[in-house]
Amino acid sequence: MAELLMGDEAVALAALDAGIGGVFSYPGTPATEILESVRRWADPDRGIATAWSANEKVAYEEAMGMSFVGQRCLAAMKHVGLNVAADPFMSSALTGVVGGLVLVVADDPGMHSSQNEQDTRYYADFARLPLLEPSNQQEAYDMVREAFAYSEKVELPVVVRLVTRLSHSRSIVHRRPGDSLNGRPRRGDPRNWTLLPVNARRRNKRLIDLQSDLRGYSEASRHNQLTLGPRRGIVASGAAWNYVREALGEDKSYSLLKVSTYPLPVRLIRELVDHCEEVLVVEDGYPFIESKLVGLLGIAGKAIGGRLNGTIPGDGELSTEIVRAALHLPSHGTYRAYEDLPGRPPMLCQGCPHCDTFRMITEAAGQESDPILFSDIGCYTLGAYPPYNAVHSCVDMGASISMAHGAAKAGAHPVICTIGDSTFTHSGMTALLGAAHENANMTVMILDNATVAMTGGQDIFVTGEAFIRLIRGLGVDARHVVHVEPTPKGHEQNVTLLREEIEYRGLSVFIATRACIHMKRRAPRSIATTPAATTGPSS
Repeated sequence: MAELLMGDEAVALAALDAGIGGVFSYPGTPATEILESVRRWADPDRGIATAWSANEKVAYEEAMGMSFVGQRCLAAMKHVGLNVAADPFMSSALTGVVGGLVLVVADDPGMHSSQNEQDTRYYADFARLPLLEPSNQQEAYDMVREAFAYSEKVELPVVVRLVTRLSHSRSIVHRRPGDSLNGRPRRGDPRNWTLLPVNARRRNKRLIDLQSDLRGYSEASRHNQLTLGPRRGIVASGAAWNYVREALGEDKSYSLLKVSTYPLPVRLIRELVDHCEEVLVVEDGYPFIESKLVGLLGIAGKAIGGRLNGTIPGDGELSTEIVRAALHLPSHGTYRAYEDLPGRPPMLCQGCPHCDTFRMITEAAGQESDPILFSDIGCYTLGAYPPYNAVHSCVDMGASISMAHGAAKAGAHPVICTIGDSTFTHSGMTALLGAAHENANMTVMILDNATVAMTGGQDIFVTGEAFIRLIRGLGVDARHVVHVEPTPKGHEQNVTLLREEIEYRGLSVFIATRACIHMKRRAPRSIATTPAATTGPSS
């Protein structure tokens, strides 16, 4: 059966055909559509778990729990999400798996919707775990299917790395019959999953001993392709393979190695390098293969080019034109139309509740001298642009509250931070717990629009009145938990309330609740808003 699929959809379909019991994720571009596609296509009679997790760490741990009882499971996240999940991810290399566990990570070269370009291959190498890197949608499907079987064979998690262009572009994918999963073990061995030092040392030795088997699998993989010919060579991995093929066309004047498996297939790389006098390494992301190849001192008598020596730009997303330039081929003049277009910075949607909230903040803080305005990851980060100019920092999920606490400890005043509803439950709660414990001199603005708006409107855990109960439960003084609806009609009253809390020398939490404007196009959902502001114990 052939279907036209995005890379994310191909991953989802492969997971379903592999017989997963669940997929665990937190929404993050370019990986969001993986869980959404599983949810859309899953047979309701199979009982596949598809709920969004509170954050990526929780998602990965939920997947580990499903693996422990013998079911196959998929964890999906974007590259910076793996930072959040790094703790259980690293330990899972020692615990191993029972049911196959595949982690799909979508990297974002060029930072289309991310704060950095980090490369997941380094994480897999760090954890000593196998990684597969598809170059097209068919390979994404095939590799995910293969990853589940291989995960159970070696009893380790297997990572699959996507990039934005692969996640969000479409191609024909041919499906295969689903896997038969009879006879698999049903429960993990507590001696392997309880990482007391005596067990961890034993499991670490096992992981080290397995490395030769992992390299053997990589060397023999059908997904790698070596073609020897002329003395000039190209090594390309993942999506970069497509750029090389497009750049060369019918040109046969290069030896070629396509790398799709990690640990790196050293024998194949050595064959190419021994055969060629010069080698260009083309990879979307960091110079992972190139740095391994040249080491500290390079290879005597060989010219190795790539991102490290500037043959390919050191940052940004690859393109066919970049590869052609690196190969000293004439430009085709394509992919350049955008350069003639005027810049159009992003902006908050017309009618967005955050617009009224930022107007409230700037007016309430305006009478103070030089307010410090920390913010967080979400569509509200666009408050950094005019006319608001109300964001002084955006670093990582939950950092607004932690950074505000640090600034407050340094004696700064006023300190105000903005954080969205989903970001708060993702990683802001622990930071607020510490700020509440010390009654830090800061004001936390929770922007509650009842959805994960930036990634398409996924469900959240807490909204409306439930936020008040949650904030009080974290130890914030009920007299300084204020709940308002940010509207033009209530603007003056809201500004007055916020100004009072900013002037208060202690911790205040100000919750601005109003549904995302795009939610009105969908079925009604429960969101508790207040016609007038509420504050104090009676709210």
